[in-house]
Amino acid sequence: MSPEAEAVLGQYVAADPASLKLLDQARKLADTNSTLLVRGESGTGKDLLALVIHYLGPHADDPFVNIDCASLPHELIESELFGYERGAFTGATHLKRGRMEIAGEGTLVLNEVAALTTPMQAKLLRVIEERKLDRLGGTRPIPVNARLISVTNVDLEQAVARKAFREDLYYRLNVVPLAVLPLRERKADVLPLAEHFLAQLAEIHRRPHKKLSSQVAAALEKYDFPGNVRELRNLMERTVIQGAGARIELEDLPAHVRGSGQARRQTLEDLERAYIAEILDYTRGKKSKAAEILGITRKTLLEKRKRYKLD
Repeated sequence: MSPEAEAVLGQYVAADPASLKLLDQARKLADTNSTLLVRGESGTGKDLLALVIHYLGPHADDPFVNIDCASLPHELIESELFGYERGAFTGATHLKRGRMEIAGEGTLVLNEVAALTTPMQAKLLRVIEERKLDRLGGTRPIPVNARLISVTNVDLEQAVARKAFREDLYYRLNVVPLAVLPLRERKADVLPLAEHFLAQLAEIHRRPHKKLSSQVAAALEKYDFPGNVRELRNLMERTVIQGAGARIELEDLPAHVRGSGQARRQTLEDLERAYIAEILDYTRGKKSKAAEILGITRKTLLEKRKRYKLD
C-alpha cells in the first residue's frame, strides 16, 4: 500500500459497528469499477469515503478528481466537466481539458450531484451511457474511463418525484448505494474521532496534545452533533486553540454541548439552530466562512438564518 493510501486510511476512524461495516463494503467495492452513490447528511464524511475507495482500488495511482456541482455557476459546469476547444466560444483562447477527461482511469467524484440542472443531467446521462464525451466545440469523441462516484445529502427519490432529478439518471448513478450514517447514529465513533482530531490539530497549530476529561467525554457522547463529524472537528479545534490547561475540561465546551443531556431531548431543529448560531459567532458573522464550515451554500445559510431568526 502506498504512503498516500495509508495516510487516507488513517483519516478514516471507525469504531462503531456501522462504520466498520461501511469500511468493509468500501474494501469490497474498491476492486470493481461500479458506479457508486454515496449518501448522507452534510458533514458525515462522504468525501473521505470516496477517497478511501479510490486509494484501496487498483487505480490508486491515477487521478482523483472531485468536482462540487453546487459551488460552480450553472453556465460553467459543462465546460468544467467536459472541457472545450480553442475558439469554442468568445474567450476560449486555448484548449481546456474537462474534469472527466483529466480523471483518466482514476476516480471522478460528482459532489452534490443533485445541484445539476435538468439539461446538464441529460448530458451527463449520455456520457455515462456512451462512455465518451465531446468537448465544447469539439468534433472528436473522447473516451471516459474513470470510475464515477456521486455524492449527495439530498433525498433523490423525492427529487425524482418532484421532477427535479431525472429518473433515468438516478438509476444510472444508484448502481451501488452507500449510506454514511449521521454521527448521532454511530456514537461509538465520537470519542475515537475526538482523540484523532485532538492529535491532528495539536500538530497543525503547534500546541500540546490535550486529553479529554471524563466529564467532557460523557458530554460528547450524549451530544447529538447536528453538524456531524465536521462539527466535532471544529469543536476540537476551538478547544485546542483556546483551552489553557493540559486537559480539556467541561468549561472549555460551548454551553449547548455542556448541557447535552438536555439538548438530546430537543428537536433536531433546536440543535441545528444552536449549532448555526455557534458557528456564526465563531466566524464573527462572516456568512461565507460559516457556510463553508457548515457544509452548506451561502444561500441555504441565509434561508436558515432567516427561519431561525438569527440576527
